[in-house]
Amino acid sequence: MNEALTDAVHTGLPGVADWQLVRAAGGHTLLVAGPPAAPGASPGPGPEDTRAARRAAHEGDAAVRDTDPATLPALLRQLDETALLTMARVLDRTRLFRAGGRATDADVLGALAVAPRHAWIVRRWLRTLTAEGRLHQDPATGRHHGLLVPDRRDHARALRELDTACRGLGYPASMTRFFRAAAERLPLLLQDRTSLQEVLFPDGETGTAQGNYRDSVPSRWANHAAAALIADEAGRRTGPAPVRVLEAGAGVGGTTGTVLEALGDTPVDYLFTDVSPFFLRAGRDLFGGRPGVRHALFDLQTDPLAQGFAAGSHDVVLAANVLHNARHAGRCLAALRELLAPDGLLVLVESCQEHYQALTSMYLLMSPAPDEPDWFTDERAGQDRVFLGAGEWTRQLDAAGFDPVPVLPPEGHPLAAAGQRVIAGRVRTHARRPDPGRVRAALAARLPPATALPRIHAVDAVIRTLTPTGASR
Repeated sequence: MNEALTDAVHTGLPGVADWQLVRAAGGHTLLVAGPPAAPGASPGPGPEDTRAARRAAHEGDAAVRDTDPATLPALLRQLDETALLTMARVLDRTRLFRAGGRATDADVLGALAVAPRHAWIVRRWLRTLTAEGRLHQDPATGRHHGLLVPDRRDHARALRELDTACRGLGYPASMTRFFRAAAERLPLLLQDRTSLQEVLFPDGETGTAQGNYRDSVPSRWANHAAAALIADEAGRRTGPAPVRVLEAGAGVGGTTGTVLEALGDTPVDYLFTDVSPFFLRAGRDLFGGRPGVRHALFDLQTDPLAQGFAAGSHDVVLAANVLHNARHAGRCLAALRELLAPDGLLVLVESCQEHYQALTSMYLLMSPAPDEPDWFTDERAGQDRVFLGAGEWTRQLDAAGFDPVPVLPPEGHPLAAAGQRVIAGRVRTHARRPDPGRVRAALAARLPPATALPRIHAVDAVIRTLTPTGASR
């Protein structure tokens, strides 16, 4: 079927100048774009969005006014330092690097008995320690050697001092306990002999996760800035109808509460969604009493229309700390754009910079499922990474058909280096995209009867994906 579909697309489709077939086990997606726009055709953010971004940044600053931003880089580095020591201690237990030993990636993965889905994390450990000068790699053989192993007392001291760093960053005490517990169980976690969910959600409690996504200084700033953008959007819409907000992947509601508080008495139809019934139950417990709040299951990886969501049915889509999980960012953004009304607003909160602490904790939640044949199929393919940078997100928004709003906090802001950014875009209404209906009809006419057709999303541009060898996909 794949060859027949590819052949059918290659013969040319109505209005299609460029295309990309995104393959997935649950069904393929065809992204189609028209002729490229003339240089300068996209005007970028309008003056209203630029002013709204400035107001949102002010709200973010107000939310962390009790914090000295000058102290944050050192506190973040303290977390990173603890993680580096933890990685080195776990690698030393393999005994591969003692007495001048040299080991390949495969040697390390085998010695640690790492579950295949977590192998990418250990490969990042090796690259990170090398970049930090705590491990060496022979460029000719690829073998690693010269591991700098921390003294046991230094590692224990760093774990004890985690509490100071976490407090300074606004984390609750439970977050310190989480980081320590994850470090202690790392070998078992990497082997899938225990799960990080058990550590993060002990007895089904969500307080630790809320501390990460709601209470930390970077999250507090980003949540208040995102909430201000949404409240501003509600204010610019006239008429008695409630503002229609879809929160995709709401999780523990770390951003939801701040948004609802910013909306105040504004009439709202707020759809709190997640792929997990566990989080929906938690959302109902937290926000079930708020007028206008509804709850529904929603899987970002599959077609929203096939899940019962209507095209053009929302004024705002919010996705906080979830869209990095999309296996193909361009496909997911195109699908979310179709859920938005003309001139609708998409607001993302995303980590745009890797912190080493995540490599010994939260990253274990981001590995592919054991039965998932592919992982990321966009520009992250083959790179052992989860997060896109702010510039990459802006490029993805533009290609999917959004006019990007200025990224917050802006470059040079004391919190920009923390990596938690608010990335928003307004649905672009002036683009000339192919008609998905015509494209689908043309494909159906060329393929054998009863052939399963792919999802079709019209986009403004296709971002080419490079394989590890550099070839375009």
